[in-house]
Amino acid sequence: MLDGWFLWFILFWVVVLVSMMGIGGFFMFRKFLKRMPKTDGKSDMDWEEYYVGMTKKLWQQQQKELLEDLVSPVPELFRDVARQKIAGKIGELAIKEKASVITEDIVIRGYIMATPKRDHKFLRKKLLERKVNLHTYENLFN
Repeated sequence: MLDGWFLWFILFWVVVLVSMMGIGGFFMFRKFLKRMPKTDGKSDMDWEEYYVGMTKKLWQQQQKELLEDLVSPVPELFRDVARQKIAGKIGELAIKEKASVITEDIVIRGYIMATPKRDHKFLRKKLLERKVNLHTYENLFN
């Protein structure tokens, strides 16, 4: 029979492992939902990949560095996913506007549109550090 500290050790690890599997399952389920096709036959991730692929040649080094700088506050574990989602939104904007090159303005607008409202506080701080005029983008923050 389990007794004393060993019982508590086993119970602790049961709770930790069940919690970790629950968290992992949550994120896997979210990714599964993003891969589910919509009414047009493509999933959100398919569209992101499409827009990134179509605009790959429009990116200049300066805009790539800007995107990396803006994504830097995102925890490293989620940074690749965030970068893909944001680059997809930037690509979508560039295609809709028929841009010949991706500009700083398109990067900033796409970033604002792709990020959830709760992260706008960090984005504002990052843009102020880069001395970007936020009044131009105020309508996108609301």
